[in-house]
Amino acid sequence: MGTVQRRSVFHTRRTDAVLLLVAIVWGSSYLAAKTATHALPVLVVLFARYAISAIACLALVATRRRKERCTRDEVRVGSVLGVTQAAVLVLETYGVAHTSAANAGLIISLTIVLTPLLDRTTDNGRLPPRFFAATGVCLVAVALLMSGSGFHTPGIGDLLMLAAAVVRAAHVALVGRLTKGRVVRPLQLTAVQTGVGSALFVVPAASALPTLTRVDTAVWSQLVYLALFCSVFAFLAQTWAVQNSSASRASLLLGTEPVWAVVVGVCLGGEGFSVLTGLGAALMVTGTYWGQHIERTHRTTHIEESPCRTTAPMSV
Repeated sequence: MGTVQRRSVFHTRRTDAVLLLVAIVWGSSYLAAKTATHALPVLVVLFARYAISAIACLALVATRRRKERCTRDEVRVGSVLGVTQAAVLVLETYGVAHTSAANAGLIISLTIVLTPLLDRTTDNGRLPPRFFAATGVCLVAVALLMSGSGFHTPGIGDLLMLAAAVVRAAHVALVGRLTKGRVVRPLQLTAVQTGVGSALFVVPAASALPTLTRVDTAVWSQLVYLALFCSVFAFLAQTWAVQNSSASRASLLLGTEPVWAVVVGVCLGGEGFSVLTGLGAALMVTGTYWGQHIERTHRTTHIEESPCRTTAPMSV
Protein backbone atom coordinates (compact mmCIF):
# COMPACT_ATOMS: atom_id res chain seq x y z
CA MET A 1 0.00 0.00 0.00
CA GLY A 2 1.47 3.35 -1.08
CA THR A 3 1.86 6.43 1.10
CA VAL A 4 -1.00 8.28 -0.62
CA GLN A 5 -3.31 5.30 -0.23
CA ARG A 6 -2.41 4.89 3.45
CA ARG A 7 -3.17 8.55 4.06
CA SER A 8 -6.48 8.17 2.25
CA VAL A 9 -7.43 5.15 4.40
CA PHE A 10 -6.40 6.98 7.59
CA HIS A 11 -8.44 10.05 6.57
CA THR A 12 -11.47 7.88 5.82
CA ARG A 13 -11.23 6.01 9.12
CA ARG A 14 -10.80 9.26 11.06
CA THR A 15 -13.89 10.73 9.41
CA ASP A 16 -15.85 7.55 10.15
CA ALA A 17 -14.72 7.58 13.80
CA VAL A 18 -15.92 11.18 14.20
CA LEU A 19 -19.30 10.35 12.68
CA LEU A 20 -19.64 7.31 14.94
CA LEU A 21 -18.88 9.45 18.01
CA VAL A 22 -21.57 11.90 16.88
CA ALA A 23 -24.00 8.98 16.64
CA ILE A 24 -23.16 7.93 20.22
CA VAL A 25 -23.63 11.46 21.54
CA TRP A 26 -26.90 11.91 19.68
CA GLY A 27 -28.07 8.48 20.81
CA SER A 28 -27.67 9.64 24.40
CA SER A 29 -29.36 12.98 23.71
CA TYR A 30 -32.90 11.57 23.76
CA LEU A 31 -32.74 10.49 27.38
CA ALA A 32 -31.12 13.83 28.30
CA ALA A 33 -33.80 15.79 26.43
CA LYS A 34 -36.61 13.73 27.93
CA THR A 35 -35.23 14.32 31.43
CA ALA A 36 -34.93 18.06 30.79
CA THR A 37 -38.45 18.37 29.34
CA HIS A 38 -39.88 16.73 32.47
CA ALA A 39 -38.64 19.72 34.47
CA LEU A 40 -38.93 22.54 31.93
CA PRO A 41 -41.17 23.58 29.00
CA VAL A 42 -39.91 22.36 25.63
CA LEU A 43 -39.31 25.87 24.26
CA VAL A 44 -37.24 26.81 27.31
CA VAL A 45 -35.11 23.68 26.87
CA LEU A 46 -34.57 24.58 23.22
CA PHE A 47 -33.68 28.20 23.96
CA ALA A 48 -31.29 27.25 26.79
CA ARG A 49 -29.63 24.64 24.58
CA TYR A 50 -29.14 27.11 21.75
CA ALA A 51 -28.10 30.02 23.97
CA ILE A 52 -25.39 28.01 25.77
CA SER A 53 -24.20 26.66 22.42
CA ALA A 54 -24.09 30.14 20.87
CA ILE A 55 -22.11 31.58 23.78
CA ALA A 56 -19.55 28.75 23.51
CA CYS A 57 -19.21 29.09 19.73
CA LEU A 58 -18.99 32.88 19.72
CA ALA A 59 -16.34 32.74 22.45
CA LEU A 60 -14.28 30.37 20.30
CA VAL A 61 -14.70 32.54 17.20
CA ALA A 62 -13.75 35.67 19.20
CA THR A 63 -10.42 34.12 20.13
CA ARG A 64 -9.51 33.79 16.46
CA ARG A 65 -7.72 36.41 14.40
CA ARG A 66 -9.92 38.92 12.59
CA LYS A 67 -9.37 37.24 9.23
CA GLU A 68 -10.75 34.03 10.73
CA ARG A 69 -14.08 35.57 11.69
CA CYS A 70 -17.26 34.69 9.79
CA THR A 71 -17.33 35.33 6.04
CA ARG A 72 -20.39 36.29 4.00
CA ASP A 73 -20.73 32.73 2.72
CA GLU A 74 -20.63 31.36 6.26
CA VAL A 75 -23.29 33.84 7.40
CA ARG A 76 -25.57 33.09 4.46
CA VAL A 77 -25.19 29.31 4.60
CA GLY A 78 -25.28 29.25 8.41
CA SER A 79 -28.51 31.26 8.47
CA VAL A 80 -30.28 28.79 6.20
CA LEU A 81 -28.92 25.75 8.04
CA GLY A 82 -29.75 27.39 11.36
CA VAL A 83 -33.42 27.44 10.40
CA THR A 84 -33.46 23.83 9.19
CA GLN A 85 -31.52 22.62 12.25
CA ALA A 86 -33.93 24.47 14.54
CA ALA A 87 -36.83 22.75 12.76
CA VAL A 88 -35.22 19.36 13.38
CA LEU A 89 -34.66 20.09 17.07
CA VAL A 90 -38.13 21.48 17.74
CA LEU A 91 -39.72 18.38 16.19
CA GLU A 92 -37.32 16.04 18.02
CA THR A 93 -37.72 17.73 21.40
CA TYR A 94 -41.53 17.86 21.26
CA GLY A 95 -41.47 14.30 19.96
CA VAL A 96 -39.29 12.88 22.72
CA ALA A 97 -41.43 14.70 25.28
CA HIS A 98 -44.41 12.60 24.10
CA THR A 99 -42.78 9.21 23.51
CA SER A 100 -40.01 7.10 25.00
CA ALA A 101 -36.34 7.97 24.51
CA ALA A 102 -35.79 4.60 22.78
CA ASN A 103 -38.68 5.11 20.34
CA ALA A 104 -37.42 8.60 19.54
CA GLY A 105 -33.94 7.31 18.72
CA LEU A 106 -35.33 4.46 16.65
CA ILE A 107 -37.77 6.44 14.53
CA ILE A 108 -35.25 9.21 13.73
CA SER A 109 -32.98 6.55 12.22
CA LEU A 110 -35.30 6.45 9.20
CA THR A 111 -33.13 9.38 8.10
CA ILE A 112 -30.69 6.81 6.69
CA VAL A 113 -33.28 5.73 4.13
CA LEU A 114 -34.37 9.25 3.22
CA THR A 115 -31.00 11.03 2.95
CA PRO A 116 -29.62 9.13 -0.08
CA LEU A 117 -32.80 10.01 -1.97
CA LEU A 118 -32.12 13.70 -1.33
CA ASP A 119 -28.32 13.71 -1.70
CA ARG A 120 -27.32 15.51 -4.91
CA THR A 121 -23.95 16.84 -3.71
CA THR A 122 -21.74 14.57 -5.77
CA ASP A 123 -21.30 13.82 -9.46
CA ASN A 124 -20.94 10.11 -8.82
CA GLY A 125 -24.21 9.20 -10.49
CA ARG A 126 -26.81 7.04 -8.87
CA LEU A 127 -25.70 4.80 -6.05
CA PRO A 128 -25.80 1.08 -6.88
CA PRO A 129 -28.86 -0.96 -5.81
CA ARG A 130 -26.74 -2.72 -3.17
CA PHE A 131 -26.52 0.58 -1.26
CA PHE A 132 -30.30 0.67 -0.92
CA ALA A 133 -30.28 -3.00 0.02
CA ALA A 134 -28.00 -2.02 2.90
CA THR A 135 -30.41 0.71 3.99
CA GLY A 136 -33.16 -1.93 3.74
CA VAL A 137 -31.25 -4.05 6.24
CA CYS A 138 -31.10 -1.01 8.52
CA LEU A 139 -34.85 -0.52 8.12
CA VAL A 140 -35.48 -4.13 9.15
CA ALA A 141 -33.21 -3.49 12.13
CA VAL A 142 -35.32 -0.47 13.10
CA ALA A 143 -38.48 -2.61 12.97
CA LEU A 144 -36.88 -5.23 15.22
CA LEU A 145 -35.61 -2.58 17.63
CA MET A 146 -39.08 -1.06 17.81
CA SER A 147 -40.63 -4.46 18.53
CA GLY A 148 -37.98 -5.17 21.14
CA SER A 149 -38.75 -1.87 22.86
CA GLY A 150 -42.48 -2.48 22.89
CA PHE A 151 -43.38 -0.11 20.05
CA HIS A 152 -46.96 -0.61 18.87
CA THR A 153 -49.45 2.05 17.73
CA PRO A 154 -47.72 5.33 16.79
CA GLY A 155 -48.72 8.29 18.97
CA ILE A 156 -48.27 12.04 18.52
CA GLY A 157 -44.68 11.83 19.75
CA ASP A 158 -43.87 9.08 17.27
CA LEU A 159 -45.39 11.07 14.39
CA LEU A 160 -43.37 14.13 15.40
CA MET A 161 -40.21 12.02 15.36
CA LEU A 162 -41.13 10.75 11.90
CA ALA A 163 -41.46 14.36 10.72
CA ALA A 164 -38.09 15.09 12.36
CA ALA A 165 -36.51 12.25 10.37
CA VAL A 166 -37.74 13.79 7.11
CA VAL A 167 -36.50 17.27 8.03
CA ARG A 168 -33.16 15.94 9.31
CA ALA A 169 -32.57 14.08 6.03
CA ALA A 170 -33.20 17.32 4.14
CA HIS A 171 -30.87 19.17 6.52
CA VAL A 172 -28.00 16.68 6.12
CA ALA A 173 -28.34 16.81 2.33
CA LEU A 174 -28.56 20.61 2.45
CA VAL A 175 -25.30 20.82 4.44
CA GLY A 176 -23.50 19.06 1.62
CA ARG A 177 -25.26 21.04 -1.11
CA LEU A 178 -24.72 24.50 0.36
CA THR A 179 -21.11 23.94 1.42
CA LYS A 180 -19.96 22.29 -1.81
CA GLY A 181 -17.44 24.47 -3.64
CA ARG A 182 -17.23 26.99 -0.80
CA VAL A 183 -14.62 27.54 1.90
CA VAL A 184 -17.00 27.19 4.83
CA ARG A 185 -15.42 26.48 8.22
CA PRO A 186 -17.38 24.29 10.66
CA LEU A 187 -16.76 26.49 13.73
CA GLN A 188 -17.94 29.71 12.11
CA LEU A 189 -20.85 27.93 10.46
CA THR A 190 -21.93 26.41 13.78
CA ALA A 191 -21.65 29.80 15.50
CA VAL A 192 -24.07 31.29 12.97
CA GLN A 193 -26.44 28.31 13.26
CA THR A 194 -26.61 28.50 17.04
CA GLY A 195 -27.04 32.28 16.94
CA VAL A 196 -29.95 31.90 14.54
CA GLY A 197 -31.49 29.19 16.73
CA SER A 198 -31.22 31.37 19.85
CA ALA A 199 -32.94 34.24 18.04
CA LEU A 200 -35.73 31.96 16.81
CA PHE A 201 -36.58 30.60 20.28
CA VAL A 202 -36.00 33.60 22.57
CA VAL A 203 -39.41 35.23 21.96
CA PRO A 204 -41.55 32.03 22.14
CA ALA A 205 -39.73 30.97 25.33
CA ALA A 206 -39.58 34.42 26.98
CA SER A 207 -42.63 34.08 29.24
CA ALA A 208 -41.38 30.78 30.71
CA LEU A 209 -37.70 31.65 31.12
CA PRO A 210 -38.04 32.30 34.90
CA THR A 211 -38.51 28.53 35.33
CA LEU A 212 -34.78 28.17 34.69
CA THR A 213 -34.08 29.70 38.10
CA ARG A 214 -36.10 27.00 39.85
CA VAL A 215 -34.44 23.85 38.50
CA ASP A 216 -31.66 21.93 40.21
CA THR A 217 -28.09 21.16 39.18
CA ALA A 218 -29.06 17.87 37.55
CA VAL A 219 -31.35 19.61 35.06
CA TRP A 220 -28.71 22.25 34.30
CA SER A 221 -26.18 19.49 33.66
CA GLN A 222 -28.58 17.99 31.13
CA LEU A 223 -28.94 21.38 29.40
CA VAL A 224 -25.17 21.90 29.31
CA TYR A 225 -24.64 18.38 27.92
CA LEU A 226 -27.27 18.96 25.22
CA ALA A 227 -25.67 22.30 24.34
CA LEU A 228 -21.94 21.57 24.40
CA PHE A 229 -21.85 17.93 23.32
CA CYS A 230 -25.07 17.25 21.40
CA SER A 231 -25.06 20.66 19.68
CA VAL A 232 -21.63 22.34 19.49
CA PHE A 233 -19.49 19.22 19.15
CA ALA A 234 -22.03 17.31 17.06
CA PHE A 235 -22.77 20.20 14.68
CA LEU A 236 -19.06 20.89 14.17
CA ALA A 237 -18.24 17.23 13.65
CA GLN A 238 -21.17 16.58 11.33
CA THR A 239 -20.38 19.58 9.10
CA TRP A 240 -16.68 18.68 8.94
CA ALA A 241 -17.41 15.01 8.20
CA VAL A 242 -20.02 15.67 5.49
CA GLN A 243 -17.62 18.07 3.78
CA ASN A 244 -14.91 15.40 3.87
CA SER A 245 -17.17 12.53 2.88
CA SER A 246 -20.73 12.62 1.54
CA ALA A 247 -24.22 13.05 2.95
CA SER A 248 -25.13 9.45 2.08
CA ARG A 249 -22.06 8.04 3.83
CA ALA A 250 -22.63 10.27 6.85
CA SER A 251 -26.25 9.15 7.09
CA LEU A 252 -25.22 5.49 7.27
CA LEU A 253 -22.75 5.98 10.12
CA LEU A 254 -25.11 8.32 11.93
CA GLY A 255 -27.65 5.55 11.42
CA THR A 256 -26.09 3.66 14.34
CA GLU A 257 -27.67 6.32 16.55
CA PRO A 258 -30.69 4.11 17.49
CA VAL A 259 -28.34 1.42 18.76
CA TRP A 260 -26.79 3.92 21.16
CA ALA A 261 -30.24 5.24 22.07
CA VAL A 262 -31.23 1.71 23.11
CA VAL A 263 -27.95 1.17 25.00
CA VAL A 264 -28.40 4.41 26.94
CA GLY A 265 -32.08 3.67 27.52
CA VAL A 266 -31.30 0.21 28.88
CA CYS A 267 -28.24 1.15 30.95
CA LEU A 268 -29.31 4.57 32.28
CA GLY A 269 -33.04 4.81 31.65
CA GLY A 270 -34.01 1.40 33.00
CA GLU A 271 -35.74 0.29 29.79
CA GLY A 272 -36.09 -3.38 28.89
CA PHE A 273 -33.80 -5.38 26.61
CA SER A 274 -34.93 -8.39 24.57
CA VAL A 275 -33.59 -10.82 21.97
CA LEU A 276 -35.26 -8.75 19.23
CA THR A 277 -33.50 -5.65 20.49
CA GLY A 278 -30.13 -7.38 20.33
CA LEU A 279 -30.82 -8.75 16.85
CA GLY A 280 -31.94 -5.33 15.65
CA ALA A 281 -28.79 -3.69 16.98
CA ALA A 282 -26.61 -6.31 15.24
CA LEU A 283 -28.44 -5.81 11.94
CA MET A 284 -28.12 -2.04 12.24
CA VAL A 285 -24.34 -2.24 12.60
CA THR A 286 -24.09 -4.79 9.77
CA GLY A 287 -26.24 -2.74 7.41
CA THR A 288 -24.40 0.45 8.27
CA TYR A 289 -20.94 -0.92 7.53
CA TRP A 290 -22.09 -2.80 4.44
CA GLY A 291 -23.59 0.36 2.99
CA GLN A 292 -20.52 2.36 4.04
CA HIS A 293 -18.28 -0.01 2.08
CA ILE A 294 -20.52 0.14 -1.01
CA GLU A 295 -20.65 3.94 -0.96
CA ARG A 296 -16.87 4.29 -0.47
CA THR A 297 -16.11 1.86 -3.32
CA HIS A 298 -18.56 3.59 -5.64
CA ARG A 299 -17.21 7.06 -4.85
CA THR A 300 -13.55 5.99 -5.13
CA THR A 301 -14.13 4.27 -8.46
CA HIS A 302 -15.84 7.36 -9.88
CA ILE A 303 -13.02 9.68 -8.73
CA GLU A 304 -10.42 7.41 -10.37
CA GLU A 305 -12.42 7.58 -13.61
CA SER A 306 -12.64 11.41 -13.36
CA PRO A 307 -9.11 12.60 -12.43
CA CYS A 308 -9.80 16.21 -13.38
CA ARG A 309 -12.39 16.70 -10.67
CA THR A 310 -11.33 19.10 -7.93
CA THR A 311 -12.65 19.97 -4.52
CA ALA A 312 -12.67 23.32 -2.81
CA PRO A 313 -10.16 23.65 0.05
CA MET A 314 -11.39 23.40 3.59
CA SER A 315 -10.02 24.95 6.76
CA VAL A 316 -11.14 24.62 10.36
